[in-house]
Amino acid sequence: MLRKIFSIFLMLLVLSGCAVSPLPHSGDVSVSPSPESTDGSTVPESVQSLSEESTGESDPLQKILDSMTLEEKVAQMFWVRCPAQGATQTVSDWQIGGFILFGRDFAESTPQQLRQTIGEYQQAAKIPLLIGTDEEGGEVVRASRYPQFRANAFQSPRKLYEQGGLDSVLRDAAEKSAFLLDLGINVNLAPVCDLSVNPTDYIYSRALGQDAQTTASYVSALVWQMQQSGIGSVLKHFPGYGPNGDTHLGFVRDDRPLETFQAEDFLPFQAGIDAGAPSILVSHNIVSCMDDSLPASLSPAVHRLLRDDLGVDGVIMTDDLSMDAIDSQYGLEESAVLAVLAGNDLLISSDFTTQIPAVLEAVEEGVIPQSQIDSAVLRVLRWKQQLGLLAEEENN
Repeated sequence: MLRKIFSIFLMLLVLSGCAVSPLPHSGDVSVSPSPESTDGSTVPESVQSLSEESTGESDPLQKILDSMTLEEKVAQMFWVRCPAQGATQTVSDWQIGGFILFGRDFAESTPQQLRQTIGEYQQAAKIPLLIGTDEEGGEVVRASRYPQFRANAFQSPRKLYEQGGLDSVLRDAAEKSAFLLDLGINVNLAPVCDLSVNPTDYIYSRALGQDAQTTASYVSALVWQMQQSGIGSVLKHFPGYGPNGDTHLGFVRDDRPLETFQAEDFLPFQAGIDAGAPSILVSHNIVSCMDDSLPASLSPAVHRLLRDDLGVDGVIMTDDLSMDAIDSQYGLEESAVLAVLAGNDLLISSDFTTQIPAVLEAVEEGVIPQSQIDSAVLRVLRWKQQLGLLAEEENN
Protein backbone atom coordinates (compact mmCIF):
# COMPACT_ATOMS: atom_id res chain seq x y z
CA MET A 1 0.00 0.00 0.00
CA LEU A 2 2.72 2.46 1.00
CA ARG A 3 4.82 1.77 -2.08
CA LYS A 4 1.75 2.62 -4.14
CA ILE A 5 1.30 5.86 -2.19
CA PHE A 6 4.92 6.77 -2.76
CA SER A 7 4.65 6.11 -6.51
CA ILE A 8 1.49 8.21 -6.75
CA PHE A 9 3.12 10.96 -4.71
CA LEU A 10 6.15 11.12 -6.99
CA MET A 11 3.99 11.15 -10.10
CA LEU A 12 1.82 13.98 -8.74
CA LEU A 13 4.89 15.89 -7.67
CA VAL A 14 6.33 15.77 -11.18
CA LEU A 15 3.04 16.53 -12.91
CA SER A 16 2.02 19.35 -10.59
CA GLY A 17 5.38 21.08 -10.27
CA CYS A 18 5.26 24.72 -11.28
CA ALA A 19 7.73 27.53 -11.13
CA VAL A 20 6.92 29.84 -8.26
CA SER A 21 8.56 33.19 -8.66
CA PRO A 22 10.29 34.69 -5.62
CA LEU A 23 8.16 36.77 -3.31
CA PRO A 24 8.95 40.40 -2.67
CA HIS A 25 11.24 40.81 0.32
CA SER A 26 9.29 41.47 3.49
CA GLY A 27 10.90 44.89 3.59
CA ASP A 28 8.87 45.78 0.53
CA VAL A 29 5.67 45.25 2.48
CA SER A 30 4.52 48.27 4.43
CA VAL A 31 3.57 46.85 7.81
CA SER A 32 3.77 48.66 11.14
CA PRO A 33 4.18 46.04 13.86
CA SER A 34 4.91 46.92 17.45
CA PRO A 35 8.65 47.60 17.90
CA GLU A 36 8.99 44.54 20.13
CA SER A 37 7.50 42.22 17.52
CA THR A 38 10.72 41.65 15.59
CA ASP A 39 14.32 41.15 16.64
CA GLY A 40 15.96 42.29 13.43
CA SER A 41 17.29 38.85 12.64
CA THR A 42 17.16 37.45 9.13
CA VAL A 43 15.77 34.09 8.16
CA PRO A 44 17.86 31.92 5.81
CA GLU A 45 16.54 31.65 2.27
CA SER A 46 16.28 27.91 2.69
CA VAL A 47 15.74 26.65 6.20
CA GLN A 48 18.06 23.77 6.99
CA SER A 49 16.94 20.58 8.68
CA LEU A 50 16.53 21.20 12.39
CA SER A 51 18.51 18.06 13.03
CA GLU A 52 21.43 19.99 11.56
CA GLU A 53 20.58 23.32 13.25
CA SER A 54 20.12 21.77 16.71
CA THR A 55 23.43 19.94 16.81
CA GLY A 56 25.74 19.38 19.70
CA GLU A 57 25.54 17.10 22.67
CA SER A 58 24.53 20.00 24.92
CA ASP A 59 21.35 20.75 22.99
CA PRO A 60 18.51 19.81 25.38
CA LEU A 61 15.98 19.30 22.60
CA GLN A 62 18.31 16.96 20.74
CA LYS A 63 18.75 14.99 23.97
CA ILE A 64 15.00 14.62 24.30
CA LEU A 65 14.74 13.56 20.66
CA ASP A 66 17.50 11.00 21.02
CA SER A 67 15.73 9.44 24.00
CA MET A 68 12.49 8.89 22.06
CA THR A 69 11.41 5.77 20.20
CA LEU A 70 10.25 6.06 16.60
CA GLU A 71 6.68 5.48 17.80
CA GLU A 72 6.96 8.35 20.27
CA LYS A 73 8.41 10.65 17.62
CA VAL A 74 5.63 9.99 15.14
CA ALA A 75 2.98 10.41 17.85
CA GLN A 76 4.41 13.85 18.71
CA MET A 77 3.47 14.95 15.19
CA PHE A 78 -0.24 14.39 15.83
CA TRP A 79 -2.41 17.11 17.33
CA VAL A 80 -5.56 15.18 18.09
CA ARG A 81 -9.19 16.16 18.49
CA CYS A 82 -9.84 15.34 22.13
CA PRO A 83 -11.90 12.12 22.27
CA ALA A 84 -15.22 12.18 24.11
CA GLN A 85 -14.25 9.16 26.20
CA GLY A 86 -10.95 7.83 27.53
CA ALA A 87 -8.86 10.89 26.72
CA THR A 88 -6.42 10.42 29.61
CA GLN A 89 -5.88 6.80 28.61
CA THR A 90 -5.31 7.98 25.03
CA VAL A 91 -2.44 10.17 26.21
CA SER A 92 -0.97 7.35 28.28
CA ASP A 93 -1.22 4.80 25.46
CA TRP A 94 -0.21 6.94 22.47
CA GLN A 95 1.87 9.85 23.86
CA ILE A 96 0.50 12.21 21.21
CA GLY A 97 1.69 15.76 20.65
CA GLY A 98 -1.45 17.32 22.08
CA PHE A 99 -5.21 17.74 22.17
CA ILE A 100 -7.47 20.28 20.47
CA LEU A 101 -10.61 21.03 22.47
CA PHE A 102 -13.97 21.67 20.81
CA GLY A 103 -17.36 22.76 22.09
CA ARG A 104 -18.27 19.41 23.61
CA ASP A 105 -15.19 19.56 25.84
CA PHE A 106 -16.55 22.70 27.50
CA ALA A 107 -20.32 22.15 27.34
CA GLU A 108 -20.69 19.79 30.29
CA SER A 109 -17.78 21.08 32.35
CA THR A 110 -17.03 23.88 34.78
CA PRO A 111 -13.79 25.87 34.72
CA GLN A 112 -12.48 23.99 37.76
CA GLN A 113 -13.40 20.62 36.30
CA LEU A 114 -11.69 21.47 33.04
CA ARG A 115 -8.51 22.59 34.80
CA GLN A 116 -8.44 19.30 36.65
CA THR A 117 -9.11 17.29 33.50
CA ILE A 118 -6.37 19.03 31.54
CA GLY A 119 -4.04 18.51 34.49
CA GLU A 120 -4.76 14.78 34.28
CA TYR A 121 -3.94 14.82 30.58
CA GLN A 122 -0.62 16.51 31.29
CA GLN A 123 0.24 14.10 34.09
CA ALA A 124 -0.24 11.17 31.70
CA ALA A 125 2.12 12.67 29.11
CA LYS A 126 5.85 11.95 29.05
CA ILE A 127 6.30 15.16 27.04
CA PRO A 128 3.84 17.95 27.94
CA LEU A 129 0.94 18.39 25.57
CA LEU A 130 -0.05 21.23 23.33
CA ILE A 131 -3.60 22.00 24.50
CA GLY A 132 -5.30 24.13 21.89
CA THR A 133 -8.70 25.47 20.96
CA ASP A 134 -10.26 27.79 18.39
CA GLU A 135 -11.24 30.86 20.38
CA GLU A 136 -11.19 33.31 17.49
CA GLY A 137 -14.09 35.40 18.75
CA GLY A 138 -17.44 35.91 17.07
CA GLU A 139 -18.63 32.94 15.05
CA VAL A 140 -15.90 30.58 16.29
CA VAL A 141 -15.73 30.39 20.09
CA ARG A 142 -15.32 27.09 21.89
CA ALA A 143 -15.18 28.04 25.58
CA SER A 144 -16.65 31.52 26.00
CA ARG A 145 -19.95 30.54 24.37
CA TYR A 146 -20.84 28.72 27.60
CA PRO A 147 -21.98 30.98 30.46
CA GLN A 148 -20.24 28.91 33.11
CA PHE A 149 -16.96 29.97 31.50
CA ARG A 150 -17.74 33.58 30.59
CA ALA A 151 -20.76 35.86 30.90
CA ASN A 152 -20.42 36.95 27.28
CA ALA A 153 -18.72 35.24 24.37
CA PHE A 154 -15.68 36.98 22.94
CA GLN A 155 -16.55 39.28 20.05
CA SER A 156 -15.18 38.88 16.55
CA PRO A 157 -11.99 40.76 15.68
CA ARG A 158 -13.88 42.56 12.92
CA LYS A 159 -16.50 43.93 15.29
CA LEU A 160 -13.85 44.92 17.83
CA TYR A 161 -11.81 46.66 15.13
CA GLU A 162 -14.85 48.54 13.87
CA GLN A 163 -15.71 49.64 17.41
CA GLY A 164 -12.31 50.62 18.74
CA GLY A 165 -9.57 49.94 16.23
CA LEU A 166 -6.42 47.98 16.98
CA ASP A 167 -6.33 49.00 20.65
CA SER A 168 -9.66 47.29 21.21
CA VAL A 169 -8.47 44.14 19.46
CA LEU A 170 -5.29 43.97 21.53
CA ARG A 171 -7.07 44.49 24.86
CA ASP A 172 -9.42 41.68 23.91
CA ALA A 173 -6.49 39.45 22.90
CA ALA A 174 -4.77 39.99 26.24
CA GLU A 175 -7.97 39.16 28.13
CA LYS A 176 -8.66 36.13 25.96
CA SER A 177 -5.15 34.78 26.37
CA ALA A 178 -5.32 35.09 30.16
CA PHE A 179 -8.74 33.39 30.12
CA LEU A 180 -7.44 30.40 28.16
CA LEU A 181 -4.17 30.05 30.03
CA ASP A 182 -6.08 30.00 33.34
CA LEU A 183 -7.92 26.91 32.07
CA GLY A 184 -4.71 25.14 31.08
CA ILE A 185 -4.98 25.90 27.36
CA ASN A 186 -1.62 26.94 25.96
CA VAL A 187 -2.43 27.55 22.26
CA ASN A 188 -5.21 29.57 20.65
CA LEU A 189 -5.63 28.62 16.99
CA ALA A 190 -5.69 32.26 15.87
CA PRO A 191 -5.33 34.74 14.24
CA VAL A 192 -7.30 34.30 11.05
CA CYS A 193 -5.09 35.90 8.39
CA ASP A 194 -7.42 35.38 5.43
CA LEU A 195 -8.45 38.41 3.40
CA SER A 196 -12.13 38.94 2.71
CA VAL A 197 -14.20 42.09 2.25
CA ASN A 198 -17.20 40.38 0.64
CA PRO A 199 -19.95 39.16 2.99
CA THR A 200 -20.78 36.32 0.59
CA ASP A 201 -17.33 34.72 1.05
CA TYR A 202 -17.19 31.63 3.27
CA ILE A 203 -14.42 33.10 5.44
CA TYR A 204 -15.79 36.65 5.69
CA SER A 205 -17.45 36.23 9.09
CA ARG A 206 -14.13 35.10 10.58
CA ALA A 207 -11.83 37.56 8.79
CA LEU A 208 -10.94 41.10 9.85
CA GLY A 209 -12.77 42.34 6.78
CA GLN A 210 -10.12 44.94 5.91
CA ASP A 211 -7.57 45.36 3.12
CA ALA A 212 -4.24 43.55 2.97
CA GLN A 213 -2.13 46.25 4.63
CA THR A 214 -4.57 46.79 7.48
CA THR A 215 -4.93 43.06 8.05
CA ALA A 216 -1.15 42.65 8.01
CA SER A 217 -0.75 45.29 10.72
CA TYR A 218 -3.49 43.61 12.73
CA VAL A 219 -1.87 40.16 12.46
CA SER A 220 1.57 41.48 13.41
CA ALA A 221 0.23 43.27 16.48
CA LEU A 222 -1.94 40.34 17.55
CA VAL A 223 0.95 37.86 17.31
CA TRP A 224 3.05 40.23 19.41
CA GLN A 225 0.31 40.53 22.03
CA MET A 226 -0.17 36.76 22.24
CA GLN A 227 3.57 36.31 22.70
CA GLN A 228 3.56 38.89 25.49
CA SER A 229 0.69 37.01 27.12
CA GLY A 230 2.54 33.69 26.89
CA ILE A 231 0.11 31.81 24.66
CA GLY A 232 0.84 30.10 21.35
CA SER A 233 -0.56 31.52 18.11
CA VAL A 234 -1.39 29.83 14.81
CA LEU A 235 -1.53 31.79 11.55
CA LYS A 236 -4.38 30.44 9.45
CA HIS A 237 -5.43 29.44 6.78
CA PHE A 238 -2.43 29.65 4.42
CA PRO A 239 -2.32 30.53 1.54
CA GLY A 240 -5.61 32.33 2.22
CA TYR A 241 -9.21 31.35 1.50
CA GLY A 242 -9.98 34.57 -0.36
CA PRO A 243 -13.34 34.39 -2.14
CA ASN A 244 -13.50 30.59 -2.11
CA GLY A 245 -15.76 28.01 -0.46
CA ASP A 246 -15.60 25.72 2.57
CA THR A 247 -13.23 22.73 2.49
CA HIS A 248 -15.18 21.12 5.33
CA LEU A 249 -17.71 20.24 2.64
CA GLY A 250 -15.51 19.24 -0.31
CA PHE A 251 -12.76 20.29 -2.67
CA VAL A 252 -12.19 23.98 -3.27
CA ARG A 253 -10.12 25.09 -6.24
CA ASP A 254 -8.51 28.53 -6.33
CA ASP A 255 -7.38 29.65 -9.79
CA ARG A 256 -6.22 33.14 -8.87
CA PRO A 257 -2.75 34.05 -10.21
CA LEU A 258 0.32 33.97 -8.00
CA GLU A 259 0.68 37.74 -8.37
CA THR A 260 -2.60 38.19 -6.50
CA PHE A 261 -1.31 36.15 -3.56
CA GLN A 262 2.01 38.00 -3.56
CA ALA A 263 0.37 41.42 -3.63
CA GLU A 264 -2.46 40.66 -1.21
CA ASP A 265 -3.10 37.31 0.52
CA PHE A 266 0.49 36.61 1.58
CA LEU A 267 0.95 39.99 3.31
CA PRO A 268 -0.85 39.16 6.59
CA PHE A 269 0.92 35.80 6.79
CA GLN A 270 4.30 37.41 6.11
CA ALA A 271 3.61 40.02 8.78
CA GLY A 272 2.80 37.30 11.31
CA ILE A 273 5.91 35.32 10.39
CA ASP A 274 8.09 38.43 10.72
CA ALA A 275 6.49 39.14 14.11
CA GLY A 276 7.63 35.72 15.33
CA ALA A 277 4.51 33.56 15.04
CA PRO A 278 5.56 30.03 16.08
CA SER A 279 3.23 28.14 13.74
CA ILE A 280 1.16 28.31 10.58
CA LEU A 281 -1.79 26.21 9.43
CA VAL A 282 -2.22 25.21 5.78
CA SER A 283 -5.66 24.85 4.23
CA HIS A 284 -6.96 22.11 1.97
CA ASN A 285 -7.61 24.40 -1.00
CA ILE A 286 -6.11 23.40 -4.34
CA VAL A 287 -4.27 26.55 -5.41
CA SER A 288 -3.50 26.01 -9.06
CA CYS A 289 -0.70 28.57 -9.39
CA MET A 290 1.27 26.70 -6.70
CA ASP A 291 0.18 23.11 -7.25
CA ASP A 292 -2.42 22.14 -9.82
CA SER A 293 -3.08 18.68 -8.40
CA LEU A 294 -2.53 18.46 -4.66
CA PRO A 295 -4.35 20.39 -1.90
CA ALA A 296 -2.09 22.98 -0.29
CA SER A 297 -1.93 20.95 2.92
CA LEU A 298 -0.47 17.97 1.03
CA SER A 299 1.67 19.90 -1.46
CA PRO A 300 5.49 19.93 -1.23
CA ALA A 301 5.50 23.00 -3.53
CA VAL A 302 3.40 25.00 -1.06
CA HIS A 303 5.59 23.94 1.86
CA ARG A 304 8.78 24.85 -0.02
CA LEU A 305 7.27 28.27 -0.64
CA LEU A 306 6.59 28.67 3.07
CA ARG A 307 10.11 27.64 4.09
CA ASP A 308 12.15 29.23 1.32
CA ASP A 309 10.20 32.32 0.27
CA LEU A 310 8.21 33.38 3.34
CA GLY A 311 10.94 32.29 5.76
CA VAL A 312 8.92 30.03 8.06
CA ASP A 313 11.22 28.25 10.52
CA GLY A 314 8.55 27.22 13.02
CA VAL A 315 5.85 24.57 12.97
CA ILE A 316 3.79 23.99 9.83
CA MET A 317 0.56 22.06 10.35
CA THR A 318 -2.33 20.75 8.32
CA ASP A 319 -5.91 21.75 8.76
CA ASP A 320 -7.99 18.85 10.08
CA LEU A 321 -7.37 15.83 7.85
CA SER A 322 -10.88 14.57 8.52
CA MET A 323 -12.39 17.39 6.43
CA ASP A 324 -14.29 16.08 3.44
CA ALA A 325 -11.95 17.76 0.96
CA ILE A 326 -9.20 15.37 2.09
CA ASP A 327 -10.92 12.30 3.49
CA SER A 328 -13.19 11.74 0.49
CA GLN A 329 -10.29 11.82 -1.98
CA TYR A 330 -7.31 10.35 -0.13
CA GLY A 331 -8.64 8.41 2.84
CA LEU A 332 -7.10 8.29 6.29
CA GLU A 333 -3.81 6.48 5.72
CA GLU A 334 -2.78 8.03 2.43
CA SER A 335 -3.59 11.58 3.54
CA ALA A 336 -1.43 11.23 6.67
CA VAL A 337 1.56 9.89 4.73
CA LEU A 338 1.24 12.57 2.04
CA ALA A 339 0.93 15.25 4.71
CA VAL A 340 4.26 14.24 6.26
CA LEU A 341 5.94 13.92 2.87
CA ALA A 342 4.73 17.42 1.98
CA GLY A 343 6.60 18.88 4.96
CA ASN A 344 4.06 19.25 7.77
CA ASP A 345 5.38 19.06 11.33
CA LEU A 346 1.96 18.61 12.94
CA LEU A 347 -1.07 16.77 11.60
CA ILE A 348 -4.44 17.77 13.01
CA SER A 349 -6.31 14.50 13.20
CA SER A 350 -9.54 12.97 14.40
CA ASP A 351 -8.44 9.50 13.28
CA PHE A 352 -4.99 9.16 14.82
CA THR A 353 -5.38 5.48 15.70
CA THR A 354 -5.33 4.73 11.97
CA GLN A 355 -3.00 7.50 10.83
CA ILE A 356 -0.14 7.08 13.33
CA PRO A 357 0.39 3.42 12.32
CA ALA A 358 0.25 4.43 8.64
CA VAL A 359 3.02 7.00 9.11
CA LEU A 360 5.06 4.54 11.16
CA GLU A 361 4.80 1.95 8.41
CA ALA A 362 5.85 4.53 5.82
CA VAL A 363 8.97 5.35 7.84
CA GLU A 364 9.82 1.69 8.39
CA GLU A 365 9.47 0.97 4.67
CA GLY A 366 11.65 3.94 3.70
CA VAL A 367 8.85 5.96 2.11
CA ILE A 368 9.33 8.74 4.69
CA PRO A 369 12.95 9.45 5.72
CA GLN A 370 13.46 9.25 9.47
CA SER A 371 15.48 12.47 9.24
CA GLN A 372 12.28 14.22 8.17
CA ILE A 373 10.49 12.90 11.25
CA ASP A 374 13.36 14.08 13.45
CA SER A 375 13.27 17.59 11.97
CA ALA A 376 9.52 17.83 12.45
CA VAL A 377 9.63 16.63 16.05
CA LEU A 378 12.43 19.06 16.90
CA ARG A 379 10.25 21.92 15.68
CA VAL A 380 7.37 20.68 17.83
CA LEU A 381 9.67 20.35 20.85
CA ARG A 382 11.06 23.82 20.23
CA TRP A 383 7.54 25.26 20.28
CA LYS A 384 6.79 23.46 23.53
CA GLN A 385 10.03 24.82 24.96
CA GLN A 386 9.06 28.37 23.91
CA LEU A 387 5.71 27.93 25.66
CA GLY A 388 7.48 26.90 28.87
CA LEU A 389 6.01 23.41 28.80
CA LEU A 390 9.23 21.44 29.15
CA ALA A 391 10.19 20.91 32.77
CA GLU A 392 13.62 21.95 33.98
CA GLU A 393 14.82 18.35 34.20
CA GLU A 394 13.83 17.82 30.55
CA ASN A 395 15.99 20.80 29.58
CA ASN A 396 19.14 19.46 31.24
